[in-house]
Amino acid sequence: MSFASTTAQLRAHALAYWGARTEQERKYLTAGAAVVLLALAWMLLLAPAIKGRAELSESLPKLRQQAAVMQTLAQEATALKNAPVPQVTPMTQDSLHASLAARGLKPQSLSLTGEYAKIQFNDVSFANLVTWLDAQRRESRITVQDAAVTALPVAGQVDATITLRQTQGTGGAQ
Repeated sequence: MSFASTTAQLRAHALAYWGARTEQERKYLTAGAAVVLLALAWMLLLAPAIKGRAELSESLPKLRQQAAVMQTLAQEATALKNAPVPQVTPMTQDSLHASLAARGLKPQSLSLTGEYAKIQFNDVSFANLVTWLDAQRRESRITVQDAAVTALPVAGQVDATITLRQTQGTGGAQ
């Protein structure tokens, strides 16, 4: 059977069904079909559009605020990019001794060669040592080049030999 013949048969059955109905039944069927079509149109076309519009009008102020914040951050990033890189104070024995003393750390030995420093600690608090190293990394661009740390029987205490290096660049060690 072809599509045309199937369609013709369905139409014939529908017309026979329609013709067998009384005038009042036809009115009820027409009204029912109109209600069903309106409900389908509402559910498939209008309700999603109205809901989407409400969601967009609710989220639009938030999105505008986020866009304004992003523009401000982009301007700040551009300003920071164009700003000159602050120069760090070169690492000296005196500056290292002063920063170690401020943290309550006493090195066994400290030797400085160019941009490298070798420091040996005996029986030092590991937490203080790590805190000092982090401060040196942030403030003076001093990074750990090599480290040998040995735990002691006392909890939190270590022996350490650390080689530090100060970079003068734009933040490879940041």
